[in-house]
Amino acid sequence: MPKITVEGEGSFELPVGKKLVLGVEDAGIDILHRCGGQAKCTTCRVVVLEGDPPPMGEVEHARLSEEEDWEGNYRLSCQMRPSNPLTVRVINRSHLKGIEPGPRPED
Repeated sequence: MPKITVEGEGSFELPVGKKLVLGVEDAGIDILHRCGGQAKCTTCRVVVLEGDPPPMGEVEHARLSEEEDWEGNYRLSCQMRPSNPLTVRVINRSHLKGIEPGPRPED
């Protein structure tokens, strides 16, 4: 199981094959995910700070490329299933936005 470190929050072990957004949420870390894991809203964006993330799929790439501020290290946590250790920064936090995270993405 890869070790996932969330900047400013701590680390957790993520079972191989599990979506990153679910691991972050299950670790008790506040993360927005408004579209239920469908790669439609980008609220679950993270910045990969360290590590070797899995290749970006077509759906994730197409959605992120629509964003003006997209950089190569932004990823959608609802589309990532890491198999290597990563350090990430969660961009959107529900408590800071004052809204509920959204429906739990399916695994």
